[in-house]
Amino acid sequence: MSHSANSGAKTVRVPAPVNAHSHAFHRILRGRTHEGADGGAGTFWTWREHMYRYAHALTPAGYQQLATAVFAEMVATGYSAVGEFHYLHHQYDGTPYGAEGSDTEPHAMELALGRAALAAGIRLVLLDTCYLQGGLAADGSVLPLDQTQQRFSDGTAAAWLERHGRLAIALKELDAGAGLLTLGAAIHSVRALAPADLETIASMLDLALPLHVHLSEQPAENHACQNAYGMTPTGLLEHAGLVGARLSAVHATHLSDADIAALGRGNAGIVMCPTTEADLGDGIGPARELADAGASICLGSDQHAVLDPYLEQRALEHGERLRSGQRGRFSPTEISAAAREAGLRSLGLPDNGDHIVVATDSVRTAGSRPAQLPLTATAADIAEVHINGELVAVNGIHTRLGDPAALYAAFFDTHPEFS
Repeated sequence: MSHSANSGAKTVRVPAPVNAHSHAFHRILRGRTHEGADGGAGTFWTWREHMYRYAHALTPAGYQQLATAVFAEMVATGYSAVGEFHYLHHQYDGTPYGAEGSDTEPHAMELALGRAALAAGIRLVLLDTCYLQGGLAADGSVLPLDQTQQRFSDGTAAAWLERHGRLAIALKELDAGAGLLTLGAAIHSVRALAPADLETIASMLDLALPLHVHLSEQPAENHACQNAYGMTPTGLLEHAGLVGARLSAVHATHLSDADIAALGRGNAGIVMCPTTEADLGDGIGPARELADAGASICLGSDQHAVLDPYLEQRALEHGERLRSGQRGRFSPTEISAAAREAGLRSLGLPDNGDHIVVATDSVRTAGSRPAQLPLTATAADIAEVHINGELVAVNGIHTRLGDPAALYAAFFDTHPEFS
């Protein structure tokens, strides 16, 4: 099969964007959570009910098939690298894959993601996530793990660290010199770990690893944390010694002035996920204030309500305009940096030659100055995607896997449990 962009088209070559926050299995939710069981409009709880149902049902084989489609779609829409925030670690009852007496492969879910990334040719930073408790109630009391959350937990922070070390070896063996798979780390949220667990991770996790955390996505998280510990989620992380340049706070939507100052002072990364935050009704975070304080703004697609790096870039600026009533909150140069350089930094990746070729003569981009393409282009304008020295997608079609839509169709056809 030969592939080439349209001959004679006007194009420009630009560095390929980075997706700094992904939950691959959330792609199943697209177009399924906007209506409640009573026929009314879907709420956040409609979304959460579906998400937990799908999290419970996934197997390693099913996840590999789904993630291959997701990563192929990412590549076809222009993403060159992804930070996969992963917490589906174990079997349904919490038994580890590969446990004694089990015929399953150790790290089966993590390796399924690795194989999917290799098939799609995308750079994967697997942000292996620590998740130890069921959450915090409004009064600050700790909730136990529910049935689905059993598969998220390693029991203790020390046990998570031990499994994380073994996973590093397994992922390196799977990569086999391809240069696409690396391991990072994540704390699910301050709701999912006790303060002592945060301190254990701060003292024992390799300082060279990128560390991500969901932070202050909703006001309820802040209120519960305040009631439980007498401080904000950011304050709790800072108290544990975790706020610094290797930390990336995902969402960071509902922050106090002191939170903004702390994240900026620590030169933390901030992963905004504008299309997801809009889809879930989370709110618009203080991106400009965070950047001005010293934090590094980057972008992710999170639940993949849409996979389009240009729409995420545009939504960052549009959210700021709607929030402030002012234009030009982020310059085109700053928006492009959020999509590329800041994403690489967040994931601990070096710069590389990954790039995309963008059509500048489409109905959307004709007349646009190249530097201002983040405000006009969409994924439909991406003619070529080059990752790790390979042409991996042309005009929305993966050069080895074909049309991502067909991959999704095959997944849903073979997995009626997700219908």
